Parts: sequence; C-alpha cells; structure tokens
Amino acid sequence: MKNQSSLYSFLTIQADTALINGQRLGEWCGHGPVLEQDIAMTNIALDCIGRARLLYQYACTMDSRFKDEDEMAYLRNEMEYKNLLLAEQPNGHFGVTIARQFFLDAFHLPFYEALCESKDEKLAAIAAKSVKELAYHYRWSSEWVVRLGDGTPESHARMQEGIDEMFAFTGEMFEATGDESILTEGGIIPALELIMQNWQTRVSQTLQQATLIEPKAGWMQSGGKKGVHSEHLGHILSELQYMQRVYPGLEW
Repeated sequence: MKNQSSLYSFLTIQADTALINGQRLGEWCGHGPVLEQDIAMTNIALDCIGRARLLYQYACTMDSRFKDEDEMAYLRNEMEYKNLLLAEQPNGHFGVTIARQFFLDAFHLPFYEALCESKDEKLAAIAAKSVKELAYHYRWSSEWVVRLGDGTPESHARMQEGIDEMFAFTGEMFEATGDESILTEGGIIPALELIMQNWQTRVSQTLQQATLIEPKAGWMQSGGKKGVHSEHLGHILSELQYMQRVYPGLEW
C-alpha cells in the first residue's frame, strides 16, 4: 500500500504538470507569431494533455474519489494540484514561453526515456508512448532557443530575458519528494540526480550554441509538488474547470 500511495503521488505530479503545461500552451492558439508556430504550439499542447490523460487514468485506479480522468482534472482545487511551478508561469512574450518549454522538455525527454525501464509495466508503457512526442517537443523548443538567441539583437535580448526569468523555477524538477525517493529505491522511477546531469548538459550546450548566458545556480522557487502554488494557478483553473463547475456532469 505504501508503494501504491507513493506511485499515486508521483502520477499526480506528472499528470498535473502535463495538463497545466498543455493549458498554458493552448493559450497561444490564434496568437502565435506565425501560423506554422501557432499550430505547432497547439499540437504540443494536445500532446501534453494526452499524456496527462494516460497518467490520470492510471492514478484513478488508486483513488475511489474519481471515476475517470475528467473528474480528477476538473474537480480538485489549487492545493490538490501538484504540478511544477514552472509549468504554471504566464506565457509572457514568445521568448518567455520558449524558455519555459525548453527547460521542461530538456527534463522530460531524458526522464521519460529512463522511465521506459520502470519495473512498473503500465508506467513503462506510458513512457514509451510519450518519448517520441517528447523528442519532437525538445527539438522544437531547443531550436527556437538557438534561433532567437543567435538572431537579431532584439530576439537575443528577449530570449535571454526568458531564460533568466524561468531559470529560478527549474530547481524544483530535481527536488525528490519522499514518495519519489521510495519509487527510485524500488526501481519504479529514475533517480532525479542522474536526470539533472543530463538536463544540465542539454541546457549548457543549447545556450552556448544560442550565444546566451547560462544563469548561475542559486536559490530556487519550489512548492508545487507539495500543493503550494503561485497566484497564477487559480486563474488557470478558473478557465480550465469553468464548464464542469457551471454544468456538473456535462457530456458533449
């Protein structure tokens, strides 16, 4: 039962992060800098929400409060969400969104690659299904970091601003909760310190190619995994959950 409780906590962190990341990217629909990238961000948003569905479906088998993924997504309040703080940060200008997505992608790709070797067969299957999408996400966001960073003086300045603004939220990705430590010991999820080495290499190489300055590691924002969020999450949920709250049980 202890392992199941830990697994439920982990699934919630992963699903909530994917859902909120998808919701943030979805806000760009119709507002992208060019049509092609507008569509690209919308597709990535749908990938994130699709991954969230798979994780929620698995989590619902361990929690009798929710009959399906829709109830888990729509019928919880802010403090019950465990997403990374990075995922809920506002879009800002395009450089800020790219920085946020790049930092998340540089973490999720190696993490889910390692998760394919999980002793939990269902979790490994979800990871295997997600890896191809995450590889595209990482390629897309890292290429935009380079394109903007090594572009015009204005695009360089905006990309540097995005990197500087989002960097303080990256440390939380590698802060293992007690439940995550239990799962790592049991061979269910990879050790976050190993993923951190991979992440740091990816970030350093990309920023160097983009002629951007890598921020120095220092104090980091955290709390999302414990349900302590910024003021932004409540506004996201007010839009995300509106239809279900107003029309409970509504079906298309």
